[in-house]
Amino acid sequence: MMQQILVYIAVAVSVVFLIKKFFGNKKPKKGCGTDNCGCD
Repeated sequence: MMQQILVYIAVAVSVVFLIKKFFGNKKPKKGCGTDNCGCD
């Protein structure tokens, strides 16, 4: 029982990490002009 809970927590953390990795990088590309990151 305890092992299943730990596995579910690990899977949830992994999924959240992957979602942030793939979908979190799109925002800076769109808002690049306001950050002065050299995308002009």
